[in-house]
Amino acid sequence: MKLLSWNVNGIRAVQKKGFSEFLKKENPDILGLQEIKISDKARLKSQFDFINYEEFWNPAQREGYSGTAILVRKNIFKKLGQTWTWDNEGRVQVLDFNKFYFVNSYFPNANHELSRLNFKMEFNNEFLKFSKNLEKKKPLIICGDFNVAHEEIDIARPKDNEGNAGFTIEERSWASKFVSNGFVDIFRYFNKNKIQYTWWTYRFNARERNIGWRIDYFFVSKSIIKNVKKSFILDKVIGSDHCPIGIEIK
Repeated sequence: MKLLSWNVNGIRAVQKKGFSEFLKKENPDILGLQEIKISDKARLKSQFDFINYEEFWNPAQREGYSGTAILVRKNIFKKLGQTWTWDNEGRVQVLDFNKFYFVNSYFPNANHELSRLNFKMEFNNEFLKFSKNLEKKKPLIICGDFNVAHEEIDIARPKDNEGNAGFTIEERSWASKFVSNGFVDIFRYFNKNKIQYTWWTYRFNARERNIGWRIDYFFVSKSIIKNVKKSFILDKVIGSDHCPIGIEIK
């Protein structure tokens, strides 16, 4: 199975930039989307044509903001798990598959001047509790935009960004705590020293110059590492300020 994750920075915007062609080419079995920025009402008017997929949408209450969605190839056995309702921003979804839970997540941004750092840290800590409780039933595969570059290798200019949103001590320490609780950053597991990014600011020609951050992840429970064949970043795919990431599992 091929599992992908992508912060699309607006599903309507990325649809105009070749999303359907991307879906046909990559042909994922499961695709977690973040920052869909669309309400159910607006989505029904948009009439997306994801013909080979079942769709699970989790919009934010606020129009044009946040939200997540999961596309699953038809005829793959699953059932809808709980949608995490800790906040009203549509940030977490769970699908229950036979051997694992698939968790699609979009973590808050601490924002400039760190105005949302406290909110984010509260979210992070609740998410860890939620994940550990869910893991008692079966292993987890967690994907999404975590809005943090964990280590210096995950950011092009670490010294320049110390203390900035996404690279604060608090956020990075929490990422270490998440790993110490048994969730494996599967890209780093397969690629110990590889420098590759998943997000670039739209300013300063950052993507062309590859001045980026790795803030999108797949984490898996330790018990199913043996089932993961590879992990990859599709950094040539455009359409958003993020690029898709993926894993293949047995």
